[in-house]
Amino acid sequence: MIDGYLTTGGGTITGVGNSPPGCNVIDLGESYIAPGFIDLHIHGIHRMLVDNGAEDLKGISKTLPQYGVTGFLPTLVPRPKGEDAIFLSELSTTETEGAEILGFHLEGPFLKITGALAAEAVSGADEERVSSLIDAARPYKVIFSISPDVSGIEKMIPLMATNGTPVFMTHTAATVEQMRQAIALGTRHATHFYDVFPCPTVSEPGVRPCGAVEVILADERVSVDFILDGVHVDPVAVKMALISKRKGPGKVCLITDANVGAGLEPGQFSFRDSGDIYFEYKGAPARSVKDNTLAGSGLTMDQALRNAVKWLDLDLVQASKLVSHHPAQVLGLGHRKGLLEEGYDADFVVLNNDLNVLQTWIKGNCFYEK
Repeated sequence: MIDGYLTTGGGTITGVGNSPPGCNVIDLGESYIAPGFIDLHIHGIHRMLVDNGAEDLKGISKTLPQYGVTGFLPTLVPRPKGEDAIFLSELSTTETEGAEILGFHLEGPFLKITGALAAEAVSGADEERVSSLIDAARPYKVIFSISPDVSGIEKMIPLMATNGTPVFMTHTAATVEQMRQAIALGTRHATHFYDVFPCPTVSEPGVRPCGAVEVILADERVSVDFILDGVHVDPVAVKMALISKRKGPGKVCLITDANVGAGLEPGQFSFRDSGDIYFEYKGAPARSVKDNTLAGSGLTMDQALRNAVKWLDLDLVQASKLVSHHPAQVLGLGHRKGLLEEGYDADFVVLNNDLNVLQTWIKGNCFYEK
């Protein structure tokens, strides 16, 4: 953490430290400047949901800078085959302003366990479907979240990982062998880690079995993200990941997995085919009205940062990496996003002493001011 100036021009950071003569100077007082937040997994915010279509996607992009987010992966739940590619094509051609779309994240359909998703989340191997979804997302990349224990998934992972595209793992009870195979084929990130990663069945009394979680923690090539809202995962699991990934820089990230209703006061909202959800308090986990199970979160990225400082014993510099540069590295953007360094995109957030968002700047322009 340093005192001084941050200079920008042409949408990038042109200097850090001293201010060149002739610059227009904005005095931010005792505020902090941190890299803009990047959310790898978000379904919605306020009364908007990515799966509702283009208008909601526009609104989400405009709203997210309020919470310090400058880039994100709009996350979709599965639709029937054919319909999914048509819908994705409509979203990929939508013009937005605000937080930058860094790709589209498909949570399904190649999953083994549905979790809070509708039955369409479960699908067998289908290379033609993968290709059609990749084509539909252009000019963006499509990031697939898959289960390594889906039959035939080994044939699809190399296709999903073309052009350096990350492939995420989730909703899985895969064996050690299945996990190792998926990682070897190019699946290198686990999303909402610890959630819908069930414990393996004990086969030898007194012997704790190993499965997906242990393989992920043991492999330095694999990055992880957590929903740090105090319910989805115990902070001790995040601390364990930070220790186990020390030799693999940038391997631990925070996400929101935010659902419609996130950022609002408590209430009940519609999560499309998955049914109604509710929040007990602002920022609470989303729960299904039908059976009270978890269905995403009401977390926002600024709150995730504050939680990291409070619960993980991290300082602001360390915590900010979990919501900025580490996610950028997962997406292959670590060379231009997530750091306050010369040549990087001028995406940054201004925070007060309580780490609340005062301003959010995107490509050198102030998009949000409280």
